[in-house]
Amino acid sequence: MKIAPFDPDAYKMDHPKGTVAFNYLLMGDRDKPLENYRYILGRQEGDFSMPRHCHTFEQIRLPLVGDMNLGEQGILREGEVGYFPEGQTYGPQDDKLTDPRQLQLVLQFGGASALGMAAGRGRGPANKEAQAERRPRREQRFPKPRYNGVVISNPEHFNWLPDPAWPGVKRRHIGTYTERRFWVEFVKIEAGAEWISESADAKRLTVVLSGTGTVEGTEVGRLGAVEADAGEKARYVAADEMVLFEIGLPPIQLPVEPDEDKFVTVVTDGGIRFEDPKDADGK
Repeated sequence: MKIAPFDPDAYKMDHPKGTVAFNYLLMGDRDKPLENYRYILGRQEGDFSMPRHCHTFEQIRLPLVGDMNLGEQGILREGEVGYFPEGQTYGPQDDKLTDPRQLQLVLQFGGASALGMAAGRGRGPANKEAQAERRPRREQRFPKPRYNGVVISNPEHFNWLPDPAWPGVKRRHIGTYTERRFWVEFVKIEAGAEWISESADAKRLTVVLSGTGTVEGTEVGRLGAVEADAGEKARYVAADEMVLFEIGLPPIQLPVEPDEDKFVTVVTDGGIRFEDPKDADGK
């Protein structure tokens, strides 16, 4: 189990556009691409723009402060959950800096296509290691998107349902996606109550959105993050009311009958594909 208290001083200017600071909450195993992931807080530091593009991996985004412009896909509002499927094009993005600065919780992870996650941790000027890891442009397979667009959910339109096994606990299930069956949900634990997160087969990545308490006896507060492996129990006890944001990641299974028609091949320098190839060179 990994328990990572939030460090407000851990932001790095680590985005290729140079206007977003990253705070790495949890990181997966870069030597295991199918299991690799990046869980970050992205804080906007200046006006941000990004051409239409897609990725070889999945993304779950939760704006904590401010909105996110998705271009033709609309607006991801503060507090909404956005699922950005692997291979799904979105943008162009055009977000002016606001006061307070936009802050967004972002999980990136390998999808059911089994392309996995690359090892790089960002490509900004502050990340010399990732700069050295840049690969030359080459042919790269991208999955065709399983959905017709970014999936936006408004949690306030979902019901809190009691968990019969845990008095004082309510859960708000947002969705289960793709044949991988990964899920997104909120969990609310009343002050003094406890809840155990467990799954026989899925890794759970959990961020505390509000409140304080303990997980397995270790104090954790707002924006603290927890990784619990499959078969591993994580016991939360709330000192005051806690709201958790949990994403469950079952293992990726390879298809019985691989189908190359579910992919397209383009030339890129990594896991991002710009709609206009000139955008990859910043032109």
